[in-house]
Amino acid sequence: MRKIIHIDMDAFFASIEQRDHPELKGKPVAVGRSEERGVVAAASYEARKFGVRSAMPSKTARARCRHLIFMPPRFEVYKQVSNQIMAIFREYTDLVEPLSIDEAFLDVTVNKKDIPSATLIAREIKQRIVDTTQLTASAGISVNKFLAKVASDQLKPDGMFVITPGKVLPFIEQLPIEKFFGVGKKTAEKMHRLNIKNGKDLQQHDLPFLLHQFGKQGKYFYDIARGIDNRPVTPFRERKSVGIENTFLADLTTQPQITTELERLIEGLIKRMQKAAKKGRTLTLKVKYSNFEQITRSTTPGYFITSKIQLEMLAETLIKEADLSRPIRLLGLSLSNFPGDKPQDAIQLEINFPG
Repeated sequence: MRKIIHIDMDAFFASIEQRDHPELKGKPVAVGRSEERGVVAAASYEARKFGVRSAMPSKTARARCRHLIFMPPRFEVYKQVSNQIMAIFREYTDLVEPLSIDEAFLDVTVNKKDIPSATLIAREIKQRIVDTTQLTASAGISVNKFLAKVASDQLKPDGMFVITPGKVLPFIEQLPIEKFFGVGKKTAEKMHRLNIKNGKDLQQHDLPFLLHQFGKQGKYFYDIARGIDNRPVTPFRERKSVGIENTFLADLTTQPQITTELERLIEGLIKRMQKAAKKGRTLTLKVKYSNFEQITRSTTPGYFITSKIQLEMLAETLIKEADLSRPIRLLGLSLSNFPGDKPQDAIQLEINFPG
């Protein structure tokens, strides 16, 4: 029986801004750019009461909260604080798997301090974070990663929730399907159409049915409905892609504008490839139109992509597959399918904003 902790910092970026600017405490704060085409990177809990969320257009956020205070992001500061927090985790175990800059799984089944209780470890870590950074975190404790992740979201902010072995199935049975980690909006809507509204409903369906309805993801749903998640806490997560994207202050409406911005992205991507010492087989183009509709187009030539000339040639082919008659809000390029990867491992990574 494993002892897994999931630690998730509370409104990480916004909380750091409130810590470093005491006059912002208790006020609705958004980290991001306030310009017309800006996007919210993180929102304080005071802002969330008005419906302000990460990844929301700044224009929408201002409409929901007229008194919203925008703070420009300071990613170097956030990274420094994240390093402090990760260092605290590693005082207890080497089995630390960061999911993003502000959250991680810890396997404390065997730990460096020989503390028998994962709950005691989580409580101690939360206090250490407060003492070191003056920030709060929420913790979930259970027997696997799925349950620990769900548990950490139960009592935010500054909460701690434990799902003991004897409470696993009762907890899952009452859990709304929207709260299942890995169930997005579209999947939740489909489950509701199938009259699956909570864990108990999900348990009523056998594996063939779930595979038929959800493909390979059906096996995951079948297992977690029964509290089964054997994924290990993996300290090293190999990078699966290198990418760059840009949201424009004004929509791109002409071919010369698109060509110019694509050239800038290629310049940026080649620099990131060189810095990461990466070459890949797959190039992916991301296009977001002015109505926020998004498409991706990928190509996998029979060689590793290593040069600017190759990127230019492939990107030119991909952009022709997009509808260039529509105003374009965002363009992005990413390289994946690195040496040693299986072809199916090539994925398009998304930015995860703090919760």
